[in-house]
Amino acid sequence: MGKSVAATCHNPHTAALGLKTLEILRISLLFAITAVAEILGCYLPWLVIKQGKSALLLIPAALALVLFAWLLTLHPTAAGRTYAAYGGMYITVALLWLRFVDGVPLTRWDIAGAALALIGMAVIALQPSTS
Repeated sequence: MGKSVAATCHNPHTAALGLKTLEILRISLLFAITAVAEILGCYLPWLVIKQGKSALLLIPAALALVLFAWLLTLHPTAAGRTYAAYGGMYITVALLWLRFVDGVPLTRWDIAGAALALIGMAVIALQPSTS
């Protein structure tokens, strides 16, 4: 007879997979929020300089960049590794910004590049612990 649902839920391998999935979601969400903060912190000054928008936009831009820097500190790994992994999500969020804020349709090359970047992010962020 097969295992019960309760027995499957208490399987250490199933529990480890569930924790790994939660960790992937946590890291991805944190990186996505971080990317939005960075892009916003750079986009608002761009609007001021390139489109003549109000200089008051520099205030939320500065706050967004402070938030960006703080969010990067929430990762337990070495800073260089965090920045490297974050780059994959940044590429993806920047392309989403291009599509939904700038209104530029994405190409299949954009989508493929974002997928490769996210795979790279996962390889770096989820590597086995060496400690």
